[in-house]
Amino acid sequence: MKTLISNSKKVLIPLIMGSVFAGNVMAAGPYAVELGEAGTFTILSKSGITDVYPSAVTGNVGTSPITGAALLLNCDEVSGAVYTVDSAGPLPCSINSPYILGLAVSDMGIAYNDAAGRVPADHTELGAGEIGGLTLKPGVYKWSSDVNISTDVTFNGTMDDVWIMQISGNLNQENAKRVTLTGGALAKNIFWQVAGYTALGTYASFEGIVLSKTLISVNTGTTVNGRLLAQTAVTLQKNTINAPTEQYIEDAPQ
Repeated sequence: MKTLISNSKKVLIPLIMGSVFAGNVMAAGPYAVELGEAGTFTILSKSGITDVYPSAVTGNVGTSPITGAALLLNCDEVSGAVYTVDSAGPLPCSINSPYILGLAVSDMGIAYNDAAGRVPADHTELGAGEIGGLTLKPGVYKWSSDVNISTDVTFNGTMDDVWIMQISGNLNQENAKRVTLTGGALAKNIFWQVAGYTALGTYASFEGIVLSKTLISVNTGTTVNGRLLAQTAVTLQKNTINAPTEQYIEDAPQ
């Protein structure tokens, strides 16, 4: 049994383990990972962002503590603010704000540890690390291996449901494969905690918040609806990266 404190009325509301009260709905799965200031960024990296032009990023991007010279997106590729720790970032759009970036990077680490520490896992070693072809219900998923998306994978749930994917190895998505949301599920409620690297194949479609201990590599033509929060580098190649929406949008028929 857990309790949730309402900020407005300071009322203790009993919660059933594995469920979260959201409005008048008992949401399934764990409670969402709090991203703090990191949640204001679509891409955040500690050691640089490389890019094969043109990419299109909706939302804020930033690098810290590395110099802004390691942020290689052009101003016309970002619909949002570009934050750097010095004046070496892309001109004329970069904002020199080491304070904001320091908070965001700190919160990114806190969020990573939060996601990694959630217990108990509802599902352990599912598919021996192969989740392609599966439909995943809300919950905490844990693997001691790599996780592969070799065919399309579906997340099914409501707009209030949450998924946390704890991956001790790497996350690999094959070329042209899709992460699909159904039933109202939202990308902002899917958290991929990856201890290794994350590699998204060419012309793929990906959903969710990536909290990666190392590299996040997005290959040619891939679209991401979510956030890329990397404790090393992020590499882009003619990608579309959108901050997650608050509203469910049904996937078009394939």
